[in-house]
Amino acid sequence: MILPPVLVNTDRPMSYEPPTPPAELPTDVIDTLNDYSPELLRDVAHYAEDLSEYREREARLSEAEEEDENDERPDDLPDDVPTKATITIKKINDNRYYYWQWREGDRVTSKYKSPVNPDE
Repeated sequence: MILPPVLVNTDRPMSYEPPTPPAELPTDVIDTLNDYSPELLRDVAHYAEDLSEYREREARLSEAEEEDENDERPDDLPDDVPTKATITIKKINDNRYYYWQWREGDRVTSKYKSPVNPDE
């Protein structure tokens, strides 16, 4: 009879004593885990790791969205123009005009803002 190989965690030395649970872990969770089989405990560990990574990623994304929302938006910036847009001046038929301009992929998009005041 040939037995399958056994994977051993070499990150921590093996002990003949049961592990000490973290102090932050609720007693009911400890009691529940103590009733689980080794296979189920491994499944719980994998799920807990995946859930932890997911929640950390969601927190980072939420934080990034809040930072984007907190960026100052000029009062005269239209809703359909992104905050990264810059103002450029275009000369058309000897007249000068302000345009909002921003990049969308490989394209540069422009939106009319106003005529340039000759006194400026």
